[in-house]
Amino acid sequence: MTERAVAVVPARWGSTRFPGKALADLHGKPMIVRVLERVAQCRAVSRVIAAADDDRILDAARAAGFEALMTRADHPNGTCRVAEVARGLDAPIIVNVQGDEPQIEPELIDRTVRALAAHPAFPMATLVSPFAAGEDPANPNVVKCVTGVDGRALYFSRSVVPFDRDRSPGAARPRKHVGLYAYRREFLLRFVELPPTPLELTESLEQLRALEHGHAILCAEGEAHFTGIDTPEQYAAFLKATRPGA
Repeated sequence: MTERAVAVVPARWGSTRFPGKALADLHGKPMIVRVLERVAQCRAVSRVIAAADDDRILDAARAAGFEALMTRADHPNGTCRVAEVARGLDAPIIVNVQGDEPQIEPELIDRTVRALAAHPAFPMATLVSPFAAGEDPANPNVVKCVTGVDGRALYFSRSVVPFDRDRSPGAARPRKHVGLYAYRREFLLRFVELPPTPLELTESLEQLRALEHGHAILCAEGEAHFTGIDTPEQYAAFLKATRPGA
């Protein structure tokens, strides 16, 4: 049986590239509500909580029937916001679902949670996916992940890895990393206290902090077809590509 898991969806008002994006209207519903509705469909998650630093976001979540908690405004990232909420929970697994992914597939969240529950030696898990047709592995905004044969993450990079030197037919292909995390609660609380590391700062990828401090990350696998909304341009593209009521 899957261990009991709580999903926390962090959001903040002052997004650098898209202020107020948590309440961006997606065909009649705020973005944060779209995300919460997706997470609520998960079978491996027993509770869903919105965590934000602004009453406007909390009010929107509560109006849609979701639990919402106020968190500090000075958190440097969403992981720290999730950890603040996790301190008041007793669930063994805490899931961090980013608040700007309104099309995230619930099955992928379930797969990540179940992978962590099935492998007690790992303190955290994430998700990797093949690149879909038309996606560019060279895009530095799409993070790549290299894994071992046991599913353990070896490295994350904004560069294309692995490098196919000989162009061999059987060569390993780049896989994209999906920014979805499941943590054992005790590890999450320790993780946010670890000092930043050189590779983390170089690549601007927080998950490298875990690897550099010697903590293993388990990678579940699935096909992710969604894209996040981090800029006004991506917001406009989402509205153009989707239909009202979808």
